[in-house]
Amino acid sequence: MRIVVTNCNTTQEMTEEIVRGARAAAGPGTTVLGLTPAWGPESAEGWLDSYLSAAAVLDALRTYDGPAYDAVVMAGFGEHGREGVRELVDAPVVDITEAAAHLACLLGRRYGVVTTLERSCGQIEDSLELAGVGRNCAAVIGTGLGVLELEDAERTEAAFLAAAERARDAGAEVLVLGCAGMTGLQQAVSEKLGVPVVDGVGAAVKLAESLVGLGLGTSRVGGYARPLPKRRVWGGGGARPD
Repeated sequence: MRIVVTNCNTTQEMTEEIVRGARAAAGPGTTVLGLTPAWGPESAEGWLDSYLSAAAVLDALRTYDGPAYDAVVMAGFGEHGREGVRELVDAPVVDITEAAAHLACLLGRRYGVVTTLERSCGQIEDSLELAGVGRNCAAVIGTGLGVLELEDAERTEAAFLAAAERARDAGAEVLVLGCAGMTGLQQAVSEKLGVPVVDGVGAAVKLAESLVGLGLGTSRVGGYARPLPKRRVWGGGGARPD
């Protein structure tokens, strides 16, 4: 089985970190490939970045010419684009936001998300609502750290623990890492907090493996029907009939 994991930004170092986390979660026989958009924001932090990221990820998958894959994992927490990707590709598509939330709902009555900047919280809340798991979310709390600041592991852990206390005070029984750049933090903070902590990258990889193993794919009836054939002009200026 081969899974393509798409970073939502152009920072190659973050793609590599995400891929490491995805491979750690993958089962025997699963190959993980990382895909970094050729253009877009260096980090996705806000509505503008998110919409640019969505278009860039769609373009990266549209022009992908690597080995055939069995599933796509979208590693942008709360970022846009998952619905468009489900129209575009034939393989199952799993977004780390909804994957983490769905697994969190199996572990406790209410969950909390600890993310990066406060400006991302509303966007994540909207994404969870659209995925149908918003009602179980007790709180989305920002750490005050930017995406590119997460490489400082000690600082990130301290900020996460402080934000996690606020999420628990709001009623969260399970916590979710609200950024793909936090992958790998779950074990250390879970032991210190005494609650389950779900990593979206690992959750998405395991769900993708399950969908492929069960022979399930995206429904083409209704909302995720294939895109209508028409002329589309992409960012490079080239048009192609779809």
